[in-house]
Amino acid sequence: MVKKMQWQVERPQSIESVLAALRFDERGLIPAIAQQHDSGEVLMLAWMSADSLRQTLSSGRVCYWSRSRAALWRKGESSGHVQQLVDFRWDCDADCLLLLVEQTGPACHTNRRSCFYNALRGGAPTVITEPETGA
Repeated sequence: MVKKMQWQVERPQSIESVLAALRFDERGLIPAIAQQHDSGEVLMLAWMSADSLRQTLSSGRVCYWSRSRAALWRKGESSGHVQQLVDFRWDCDADCLLLLVEQTGPACHTNRRSCFYNALRGGAPTVITEPETGA
């Protein structure tokens, strides 16, 4: 069993050193995969800007960049389905993030636990997870 860790608020200078090491794209964004820290379930993929990353690392509450609204998007702001950061990692090329989180409620805007609810089954696209009820 994985011991649940509590995110420790990082110092501004350590946050800036992480930002300097990451490779943001030409729009100033980097993809971030959110994964449930204890089960390993992949919940979603979203984008982060330097500002959303600063907010996430300083507060422990995950904040993304909404490309459609061109604004910061604090996960769970309207739904209450927040993500608390447990661990923060990046890949070998420093161009993709892995956020290990404690997810409250569904992660997907379709009210499903994970955004990855479509699969290929028997040669056909199939919905493998229905929306949660009462969430």
